[in-house]
Amino acid sequence: MSSSSTAASQTLPPAPLELKILSTTFLRGPNIWTYTEVLETWLDLGVLEEWPSNRLPGFVDRLLAVLPSVAAHRCSIGETDGFHLRLREGTWMGHVLEHVIIEILELAGMTAGFGQTRETSVSGIYRMVFRVPDETVARAALAAGHALMEAVLNNKPFDLKQAVAQVHSKIDEYWLGPSTAHIVISAGKRKIPYIRLNKGNLVQLGYGSRQNRIWTAESDRTSAIAEGIASNKDMTKNLLRSCGIPVPEGEVVESIEQAWEAAQELGLPVVVKPTDGNRGRGVMLDLKTRGEIESAWHVAHEEGSGVIVERYIAGEEHRVLVVGGSVVAAVRGESVWITADGSSTLLELVDAQINSDPRRGSADIQPLETLNLLANSVLQDNLQRQGLKPQSVPEAGRRVLIARNGNHSIECTDQIHPEVAHACKLAARIVGLDIAGIDLVCEDIGRPLDEQGGAIVEVNAGPSLLMHLNPAQGEPRPVGKAIVDHLFPDNGTGRIPIVGVTGTRDTAPIAQLVAWLMQLSGMQVGLSCSDGLFVGARRLETYGASDWESGQRLLINRNVEAAVFENSPQMIVTEGLSYDRCDIGIVTDADAIVTMDEYDTDKQRYKVLRTQVDVVRQEGAAVLNAEDALVLDMASLCDGEVLLYAQDVNNAALLAQREAGGRVVFMNGTMIVQAHGAQTINVLDIQKDLRPAARSLPVPVLLASVAAAWALGLEPDMVATGLETFEPAPTRASSL
Repeated sequence: MSSSSTAASQTLPPAPLELKILSTTFLRGPNIWTYTEVLETWLDLGVLEEWPSNRLPGFVDRLLAVLPSVAAHRCSIGETDGFHLRLREGTWMGHVLEHVIIEILELAGMTAGFGQTRETSVSGIYRMVFRVPDETVARAALAAGHALMEAVLNNKPFDLKQAVAQVHSKIDEYWLGPSTAHIVISAGKRKIPYIRLNKGNLVQLGYGSRQNRIWTAESDRTSAIAEGIASNKDMTKNLLRSCGIPVPEGEVVESIEQAWEAAQELGLPVVVKPTDGNRGRGVMLDLKTRGEIESAWHVAHEEGSGVIVERYIAGEEHRVLVVGGSVVAAVRGESVWITADGSSTLLELVDAQINSDPRRGSADIQPLETLNLLANSVLQDNLQRQGLKPQSVPEAGRRVLIARNGNHSIECTDQIHPEVAHACKLAARIVGLDIAGIDLVCEDIGRPLDEQGGAIVEVNAGPSLLMHLNPAQGEPRPVGKAIVDHLFPDNGTGRIPIVGVTGTRDTAPIAQLVAWLMQLSGMQVGLSCSDGLFVGARRLETYGASDWESGQRLLINRNVEAAVFENSPQMIVTEGLSYDRCDIGIVTDADAIVTMDEYDTDKQRYKVLRTQVDVVRQEGAAVLNAEDALVLDMASLCDGEVLLYAQDVNNAALLAQREAGGRVVFMNGTMIVQAHGAQTINVLDIQKDLRPAARSLPVPVLLASVAAAWALGLEPDMVATGLETFEPAPTRASSL
């Protein structure tokens, strides 16, 4: 903050007041701010540098009148209403914008929770960031927050509801659906990384060869054959019946005449539904007359590719979720009724008594759909059977049935009978689905189906999870955890060994050499560096592959069993790292970095380069150059072990590390030596044992690579063999 603010004139600043956005950058991986994606914005406060929040007459009151909920932010004070206190005491407009954006995101349904604003070396210029996982959503939130700020600054009206709605629409359009997001969050609790593979809900959990993929509630273990079976209701029933599972008798029909004949043979009442519908669309229940069956046939024929007539089973609909052969959740449906008031139409009553439920809507986040009497032929048929139309005004007190099915909302997992659970698990297995939604009808899910005449009526692939995450009654079930545990048993993390290298000196040859050493242990190693993109000996790109996108290509590749990344300081500042965490983080030096004046001090260089150390896993290690004091200071930041390297055997930091029982690598004459405390191992003589090409490498390259290999658990003999056989790219790689 500028010291000149305290001496500013007491006159009001000239209008209009402007908060300028100079630039925005979306950082897609771990960065100098945090471990996750953020949008970084450079702001020019202009004259507002002299006018913090407490000096602008009426500003705080106007802001809280438009966005009252922002006052409750804890801010740096760490208490509820902490931000309100900061506003009254005085804070700068970049900081206010940060909190405004975060609150708009929260109101729009996306958890943000992290932001920072820092002044740069130029007075009045600030860098502001906030956390958000999607760039389009982030830019929409920035635009909304900026518009709100300028409206409040200039005492103009602002439509908060519309702004929040616009951001919400971007979340719906561009971010993960709630079911997929829940699975991703559940994976995160297991420290399993994720990569979004498209603009929809196709997500990779884990990296490289240890990945699994999900598409909402389907996984890459979900068989296409099983999906095909599940989509054919008649085929599904026949398979289940053959294995002794109770299912309703039924028949596929091709005409109204056949439907009526089938109904008579089965015995009234019956159900008419599409052979391949979903979410209850086109399903008509409890049909007792030819007229009702004829009407239902038309509805079902419009909704699906065929029509099936089934014996009607009395009872409530239930949905049971089976994951990996286990029942993990169950909900019960309920019929939807309204009570007439004698003056309102059914259209008005449905909106007032049903669609006002916040759980209903057209967005993916709503577990229940909005009921549209004018567009839904099933609902219209229900009304017709009661002698009503959407525009009817029933007499006061009359209860009218609006919908019989598709309203699963009452949690009942703990009530399910073991035999019912067994039947559901068997049904999923017969169809072949690893994740299945089993629809059954019975009076009481706590009793065996045979005992009460209940039956399984459908088996669904890709079942909705929302009903289990947001039931109307009962506690939500951890269905995302169940799916993650199914995909990654035995506490698997889906991670492959990852090594990251940053600095300005010799990072590319270090990355190449470490990749070569790792490959000797039998792994297929991916390498992203400024000399190219490699998988094993195969070069995918010829040069310039040390960027975020190239790194992601390696992590998506199922053939990659380990990966090495060269991460330039410029990449960390402008893109972020390609991975969330690594096993080994190497920092070579803290020389002048990045072509931006903002990073010309030791403090700023340290902040950039420490990113590589910050992401080292607790089970991993940082490999640091002990001859660079700034790099050496990063040792305390590492969650895992620290290995030091230096050419000088008498380097003070190395001696202290050995004294403390730590691991170091150094030169003793022409010999590379590993030392663990007082114990030493000679690795190889660089003059006698290395080929000319490898012998030409700078000694720090060899030392850093040996230390990384040691941290990865490679034996000294294997490391020596790798050094003896190493040929720098492009000699050892075939260009495509």
